[in-house]
Amino acid sequence: MEQSVSIKNLADIDRAAEEFLEKIGDHRLIAFFAPMGAGKTTFTTALCKRLGVEDAICSPTFTIVNEYMTKDDEPLYHFDFYRISKPQEAIEIGLYDYLDSGNLCIMEWPENIEELLPEETLRVHIQVNDDLSRTISWED
Repeated sequence: MEQSVSIKNLADIDRAAEEFLEKIGDHRLIAFFAPMGAGKTTFTTALCKRLGVEDAICSPTFTIVNEYMTKDDEPLYHFDFYRISKPQEAIEIGLYDYLDSGNLCIMEWPENIEELLPEETLRVHIQVNDDLSRTISWED
């Protein structure tokens, strides 16, 4: 079943993040497919905030993965595969250890490692609409 969440503007992002987290249920592997500038990191920041992460959230473009702790003292892994040119590079950083951990993994630029993503990965698309609002959609 196709599901979606709309984000009218930046002031609406916290509400949208809460709605998204409620709708995705127990999914632990979240892959955000979207063009540059669509708001992947901004939405990830809102999700982390809703989960009680107190650290400053930034895109792990150069480090590939950042680890944050939620309010429940659970690790949350935030990946940015933008600079990955070969899937083998993701394997070398221990990708499967993270994905198999049972912890929430949020991935930006997953198209660069798509063949490595487990079947249970929730593939989420962020669309920038003509009015600059965003639509977050996925099949569940």
